[in-house]
Amino acid sequence: MHRTTVCRTAVFFGDQLARYGFGAGHPWGTDRIYAFWSRLQAEQLDIVVEEPETADEETILSFHEKQYVELVKMASNSCRSIPLDRGDTPSFRRVFEATQYVVGSTLAALNAVVKGRDRAGRKVEHAFNPIAGLHHARRDTASGFCVFNDIGVAIIQARKYGIKKIAYVDIDAHHGDGVFYEFEDDPQLFFADIHQSPLYPGTGFESETGKGAAKGTKLNMPLPPGSGDDEFFRAFAKVQEFVDAAKPELIILQCGADSLAGDPITDLQYSAKAHGHAAKILHELAHRHCDGRIIALGGGGYNRDNIGNAWTEVVKAFAK
Repeated sequence: MHRTTVCRTAVFFGDQLARYGFGAGHPWGTDRIYAFWSRLQAEQLDIVVEEPETADEETILSFHEKQYVELVKMASNSCRSIPLDRGDTPSFRRVFEATQYVVGSTLAALNAVVKGRDRAGRKVEHAFNPIAGLHHARRDTASGFCVFNDIGVAIIQARKYGIKKIAYVDIDAHHGDGVFYEFEDDPQLFFADIHQSPLYPGTGFESETGKGAAKGTKLNMPLPPGSGDDEFFRAFAKVQEFVDAAKPELIILQCGADSLAGDPITDLQYSAKAHGHAAKILHELAHRHCDGRIIALGGGGYNRDNIGNAWTEVVKAFAK
């Protein structure tokens, strides 16, 4: 599809998003956003820089159960770390408030692309929230470094805007189980996930294609450890066909950078070209089907150079 103008892409950046991190020595540190921002600045792209926004508790409760939200609030004010799941997602001081900014900024990204303008009235077609895409969190528990599932909240909010048919694409090395299982029987949520297997959380088999009326609306594509760009491009061709056939009204991309070679906790071998390719294809499909409505969420990634390179490629693809 030919376009003669540069797409205006909103990128969320601010110290409030850096607050979401689990302390010294943890893979998910508070420096991740700065690694991305430093790399992005070298490109001198025409982007709209957005201040992080916070989500209110009522909105978070549209997806998460009250008892779990109360646990996070209690842990947030505690002087000691409290496990928010079975052990791999510890709490930290002000974790509730930090995660409110993650969710709130994703919702602000959604609001901007739906309305075509940000809160300041600037034109916006696409948006990227780097510290977001917490795809493991379930309605009643944290999981895999994810406290609140901003994706799940955004899907519910999009439906309130009247957007029914949504395509969610996940290229993080880990399967997006917190999105898949919570919407497994939703026939209007078209889910496509390319991930490493075996790997945490041990889900996302090819045979899992949705339940009931939603059967056939879910596409899980596990790749073996060591898979690189060639394997990814072949898999993504199927994702492209899947999303194109769905004709969605909104596309959400979770673009975790932990699928790049050199990540300390995964074994895939992509280069940043994989993320650029995925974003380019989905950008084109967004203009074909969604009036350009696409948001990207950073997801995982624990090699700082990879974070900068992969996420910058996503923003570059959106901005063209």
